Amino acid sequence: MSWNRQGVFSRYGIGGAMAATFYTEPFLTFDLDVFVVLPRTPGGLLTLAPLYDALRARGYTEENECVLIEGVPVQFLPAYNSLVEEALNQAQEITYEDVPARVLRSEHLVAISLQTGRSKDRERVRILHEQAKLDMNFLAEVLRRHQLEEKWKLWTE
Repeated sequence: MSWNRQGVFSRYGIGGAMAATFYTEPFLTFDLDVFVVLPRTPGGLLTLAPLYDALRARGYTEENECVLIEGVPVQFLPAYNSLVEEALNQAQEITYEDVPARVLRSEHLVAISLQTGRSKDRERVRILHEQAKLDMNFLAEVLRRHQLEEKWKLWTE
């Protein structure tokens, strides 16, 4: 089944703490963050309604800001800026328990965490910096393109 053919979303990538666990020791997290590129309404707005409708049709239920999928709370986050769109374009295909999935690159996880700027993001940057095999040249280019070099220096020095 193709979510794209149904007009629900065109690209997705797992982000947040769950994505970081593909590169580091596990993080404590209560949900799975999935960034998606959504189609626009005729008026140009983004809406999660087709996605939620498709998930409800499969028997999944909403709980707060998440949808429970096979017992896992999943939060769908629209690609809200150029950094997230870039991260989705360059997400890596992985296989987890025989299921293919797209996961954001560790360098994009660092950049998104820097941009978001919460205390838990600062901790995520620290752990990714220490444990992940970051491509430092690639990371430097991402940080430059999205004006995050100063924050990187501030958070890692």
